[in-house]
Amino acid sequence: MQVYRYSGPEFSPYGDDELVPVDESGPWLAPTATGRLDARLQLPGSKSLTNRELVLSALADSPTLLRRPLHSRDSALMIEALRNLGATIEEVEGDGEFGPDLLITPGELIGSSSIDCGLAGTVMRFVPPVASLALGPVVFDGDASARRRPMRTMIDALRTLGVDVNDDGRGVLPFSVYGTGSVEGGELEIDASASSQFVSGLLLSAPRFTRGLRLRHTGEHLPSIPHIEMTIECLAARGVTVESPEPGLWTVEPQAIAGGEIDIEPDLSNAAPFLAAAIVAGGTVTIDGWPDVTTQVGAHLETILPLFGAGVTRADGSLTVDGGVGLLGGATLPGVDIDLSAGGELAPAIVGIAALASTPSRITGIGHLRGHETDRLAALAAEINGLGGNVTELDDGLAIEPAPLGAGLWHTYEDHRMATTGAIIGLAVPGVEVEDIDTTSKTLPQFAALWTGRTLAVAEGTSASGELGTL
Repeated sequence: MQVYRYSGPEFSPYGDDELVPVDESGPWLAPTATGRLDARLQLPGSKSLTNRELVLSALADSPTLLRRPLHSRDSALMIEALRNLGATIEEVEGDGEFGPDLLITPGELIGSSSIDCGLAGTVMRFVPPVASLALGPVVFDGDASARRRPMRTMIDALRTLGVDVNDDGRGVLPFSVYGTGSVEGGELEIDASASSQFVSGLLLSAPRFTRGLRLRHTGEHLPSIPHIEMTIECLAARGVTVESPEPGLWTVEPQAIAGGEIDIEPDLSNAAPFLAAAIVAGGTVTIDGWPDVTTQVGAHLETILPLFGAGVTRADGSLTVDGGVGLLGGATLPGVDIDLSAGGELAPAIVGIAALASTPSRITGIGHLRGHETDRLAALAAEINGLGGNVTELDDGLAIEPAPLGAGLWHTYEDHRMATTGAIIGLAVPGVEVEDIDTTSKTLPQFAALWTGRTLAVAEGTSASGELGTL
């Protein structure tokens, strides 16, 4: 998927700047901030919400209109997967800045198809239960890196529910699901310690199981609980009741999933690097369309970023981070000691800020990130240390000691959040080259455009040194 930047020397928050393709023939030189920021921007829809709502729309009893959905590689893979299983998904004109709305008309679930999961965890974990309800075999595969992501929990879960799955004993992609047109459902125990997506994937399809589902998590740890709460809220908005009589236990009775019209919130996790920019460069960054109440883990940024000395305010549906003079203006960034088990996808951005801090940081509760697009703990440690940093891997996190960082190549490991973390560090460290900025197309194809055009809009008459400056 092509990524873009905005053309022209001036960038208004909502102007008609022309989008032009980014040259992806080599590494992307991360821009270094030249002054305190004065930026205001909107973000495309949430990937987590878009892909959940796409699945529910394909399983619903009537059509669904998704307003302002995300258009990215992950969402495109989900759309194609559900089309292969019988849903009709059309683009229709909407009022979103980042692409058309989507009209989904459910159809009879059919198999005898192949699903490309790419590197999308939501596709490889949410779609197999849907395929189990289809009639005929469905082959799942994806990128080479996807074949390292844990899938045994879902494969074993479907087998326990009576679904024939062939993975040649590997517990990873590729595998085949042989659906018979229905799933009996009933009692099921799983260990979802590796990913909350296993719980969400089963709950999304559970209303269509003949006996519903009584699902119990047996592991000691369950990461990213807010994502399960998001799934339950999405189901509730469509008339589906999920009971949770005790922690780690969910029950869903067989019931209809309603269609209708659904508004997709902006992706608050994708807001993390943009809001972090205010802490590094100083000044303010405002994200419009910030929901008052949400199950997105990005909402935790409102309480996390003040730990680095930032001010956070909300007004008129927007959230603003004020970094004051910022690191580049002479502010001292304190380190943090934080458990991010509820919001692990925020960890790369938080680690990026912590790598620039003047005191040590300890970020824990994120051991499950070893099974994401890459082993994020190893990747973050390797790349920060490669720039001169001092990061040590822990069993469930990272310990970061202050160390001056220098120029160098920042490898991305086919991971969108590794790419954006390199951009954060590059704001303060000249000469950071991000290996493959195109990896951001996974959830935010417009990242380079928004970063270089709208985020780095410098407050009039300021520079990092306090002198007059321009971007």
